[in-house]
Amino acid sequence: MKSITTVAQIILLFVLTPLFFSSCESEATTDTEDVAVVDVEAQIEALISQMTLEEKITMIHASSSFTSGGVERLGIPELVMSDGPHGVRHEHGRDWEKDLNVRDSSTYLPVGTALAATWNPELGYAFGSVLGSEANFRGKDVILGPGLNIIRSPLNGRNFEYLTEDPYLNAQMVVGYIKGVQDQGIAACAKHYVANNLEFEREKVNVEMSDRALHEIYLPGFKAAVQQGNVLTVMAAYNKFRGEYCAHNGFLLDDILKESFGFQGAVISDWNAVKGTMESVNVGMDLEMGTDLSMLGSGKELDYSKFHMGDTLITLVNTGVVDVAVIDEKVRRLLRVMFATNMFDERSPGAYNTKEHQQVARQIADEAIVLLKNDDKVLPLKKADIQTLAVVGANANRKHAGAGGSSQVKAYYEVTALEGLQNLAGESMTVNFSEGYQIKKDGGADAALIAEAVRNVAAADAAIYVGGWIHGYSDEWNDNALDAEATDKPDMNLPFGQDELIQALLKANPNTIIVLMGGGPVDMQAWKADAKGILQAWYPGMEGGNALASILFGLQSPSGKLPMTFPEKLSDSPAHKLAQFPVENLQMDYTDDIYVGYRYFDSYDVAPAFPFGHGLSYTTFSYEDLSIEKTGGLVTVSLKITNTGDMAGAEVVQLYVKDEDSTLKRPEKELKAFQKVLLQPGESKTIQLELKEDAFSYYDDTQNKWILEAGTFTLLAGSSSRDIRLEGQLDW
Repeated sequence: MKSITTVAQIILLFVLTPLFFSSCESEATTDTEDVAVVDVEAQIEALISQMTLEEKITMIHASSSFTSGGVERLGIPELVMSDGPHGVRHEHGRDWEKDLNVRDSSTYLPVGTALAATWNPELGYAFGSVLGSEANFRGKDVILGPGLNIIRSPLNGRNFEYLTEDPYLNAQMVVGYIKGVQDQGIAACAKHYVANNLEFEREKVNVEMSDRALHEIYLPGFKAAVQQGNVLTVMAAYNKFRGEYCAHNGFLLDDILKESFGFQGAVISDWNAVKGTMESVNVGMDLEMGTDLSMLGSGKELDYSKFHMGDTLITLVNTGVVDVAVIDEKVRRLLRVMFATNMFDERSPGAYNTKEHQQVARQIADEAIVLLKNDDKVLPLKKADIQTLAVVGANANRKHAGAGGSSQVKAYYEVTALEGLQNLAGESMTVNFSEGYQIKKDGGADAALIAEAVRNVAAADAAIYVGGWIHGYSDEWNDNALDAEATDKPDMNLPFGQDELIQALLKANPNTIIVLMGGGPVDMQAWKADAKGILQAWYPGMEGGNALASILFGLQSPSGKLPMTFPEKLSDSPAHKLAQFPVENLQMDYTDDIYVGYRYFDSYDVAPAFPFGHGLSYTTFSYEDLSIEKTGGLVTVSLKITNTGDMAGAEVVQLYVKDEDSTLKRPEKELKAFQKVLLQPGESKTIQLELKEDAFSYYDDTQNKWILEAGTFTLLAGSSSRDIRLEGQLDW
């Protein structure tokens, strides 16, 4: 069994890191580290020298649904992988048949957008540590996460797995996640590289974008994963980029990832993303994984050597078409992953759904829930004033862990919103539940269910509605819908007649609290003005119901902030306003360029429903005493923040940079630093935020490099991209 590494193993892992990853930000290695590096490289070369060509090729393609081949003769094990952006996926048999009667429940963590909504990189580390620990317990070597694709359109069915629309926030949250996983002796996998920003025809669509958009928006998360997170594996996406599949794309895999970023780990294909042998073998693809069992022959035993990077390569090498050195390099990279994760050493058992893991899930959920609106201070609810509580909405009583595609988790347990409210209520109040709407294909408003829900709300002292998106009509892959892999939403409209239901509830009780589940925004125009209290709860994981109840009743103040802009309507989204959407003729042109999310809304003065970085609290904060100091290439910004309310709370101080004199057109402002600060009532803290030269630079397509121009920059500190409290300037 595999597990949390010992302290010595953790130190060894970081000692070996400089071997695997070349970073422009790395400190110089010591003599001791150099010796360790040489020793591991020598062991790798010794293994390669003893391997036959057939054994080498066995290592660079799948040997089952979630393993790649090993070499038993030399003690090289199979590399065992698992899906798991927010929990280790349930077990599959070697040939995709689910393993039954095995202990494969997991901690169900809040999804990626929820993690990003915490704006707390330390929770990214805790999140990754839970994944890595449980992957160890389950005998895995690689966890297929984090998902780093930028949230470009609200319609992408897989947005919930990803983090944010902003490249800086993406980078900051992912580094801790990766280190948390890998400190447990498990390899993380940064995916899906790159521009896999929708699910429709994802295996065929071709993406075109400028080099500037690529480097400023879509690559920073992957660059940080490599150079700061020291990620061990990267997954190539399904889609084409500039006419070549990402899994066949030398520009992406060799020129950028391996040469420019200095990545020394292994590139894994998404399952079935490799489409040909020569197309993939001579670029940076190191390991082919697949789902197309029709390639593997008939009969009881499937022959995985028939994959594109399988036995076909033996002939190509023996006839001189492919140099054996190309194969050696792929094996070398896979062996580096194995040494870095101590696969050749015995590991102690990992942890399985411990109280500590459950506490991490709870803390992330606590900090992820975003209070979008709180007119008349309708929240928090006061338990002493409520004898009867009405809870309405099918999502209040729905479990979400088991659906959504490859990210599905067999949760050890999952507390729904209804259960969380019942837990908090105890015997002091009666909780009456009404479904309100039915989750079914092509389902609309149900007059009888609405009438029942209205009666429930009208008779109660307080009312809470829990609705929003779902992952699918059931946990079966064929029922994936809305927030799910391999599907996109048709629009931003709430499904199942929820708008009509919400309007009826607000008429019955104007103080009805609206709670939305899901990976992103919905069109709220039909009722937003009438609703006093609105919260975004995402898919908050196994402890989500308890966290939601705690927020609603004021046991803690909400501190989540939106990691994406919530537009008023779909046509306001830049992917739909400035670019071609949906796909036409399998071509997707990113003519929105660098104007993704708030970069567009703020630059073009388009009012969102709720802006990037927005999130209310039950307390209030003041900002003062902004100071800006520049020393060489480092800018230090300090300010004092005070909790001016009567409840403890956390504020996310966000620092944006505006270039006043740029030669090229730049966004109105760009996030370049942030810090989450917990304050008791009346407490003040002075915080410091540091900006390096890259915070002021832009990518110039014509020169193919980053440019830092002399000129004036405005620094804006605030509570969201639209709530700036302090500003100052500096000249570079």
